Amino acid sequence: MFSYRHAFHAGSHADILKHLTLIHLLEYLQEKPGALTMVDTHAGAGIYSLEDGFAAVSKEAESGIFRLLKFKEAGNAIPESIQKYIECVESVNAEGELNTYPGSPFILAQLLRPQDRLKLFELHPKEIDILRHNIGQLKQSKQIDVYAEDSFSRLKGLLPPPSRRGLVLIDPSYEDKQDYRYLETAIEEALLRFATGCYAIWYPVLPRRESAALPDRMKKICAAHKRSWLHTELRVENAPGERRLQASGMFVINPPWTLEKHLADALPTLSKALGIGGGAQYLLKSFEAKN
Repeated sequence: MFSYRHAFHAGSHADILKHLTLIHLLEYLQEKPGALTMVDTHAGAGIYSLEDGFAAVSKEAESGIFRLLKFKEAGNAIPESIQKYIECVESVNAEGELNTYPGSPFILAQLLRPQDRLKLFELHPKEIDILRHNIGQLKQSKQIDVYAEDSFSRLKGLLPPPSRRGLVLIDPSYEDKQDYRYLETAIEEALLRFATGCYAIWYPVLPRRESAALPDRMKKICAAHKRSWLHTELRVENAPGERRLQASGMFVINPPWTLEKHLADALPTLSKALGIGGGAQYLLKSFEAKN
């Protein structure tokens, strides 16, 4: 069962796919000097210990970031598409150690330029206090706003950003099946207000009707709004009946033209590094809307 607490999944294969995608989106958008507004709709605590707490209980990092680094240490080639992600993780750890994992808020924060802004949402009553404390320790804290509000209903009020340049990461837990419906409504409203924004949607691949239907629902929304999209999934294991998460996906609306190549470089290596029992596979599809 999925847990709302992000720490359970810190450093997992799902985090790897989400974060290396997010880093590339941000770097591409930052090629232009104009200010960029970033929104993380379900921020969690921001950064996590891998040695104690929820992450130590779940041990998902062992089959995620630890497994990837062992693959690299064994002398296997790591493409540039993955190396930047590894550098972001290493930047919050002492040299030669890996005891802390940065969540999306910390990855985005460490890549902020002076002109950029970051908006973080978190509703969990314990997570929000930890998030505020963690963000308060950063030198970029004055560029970051933290909201204890429902991001699905609040998002449209932030769009379009003043610079009309924005990146939105949407990654709820999906424990509540209503999250799928809330997501659709939020995307519809966001595209009406800010059609050219970049929206990165993470989702778990689960034996659930709503999960299986999500990519097609997003494609229909994109078609209605004449928006381009990219869809990718990474499966690391194929073990029917196993309760732990074995696959996840990213659906990106208005993706940069470079993202498909970036993921085409990364996914074969991730499959080799993270695959268990020959069950690894990946999917990568895209569509360019003609306006």
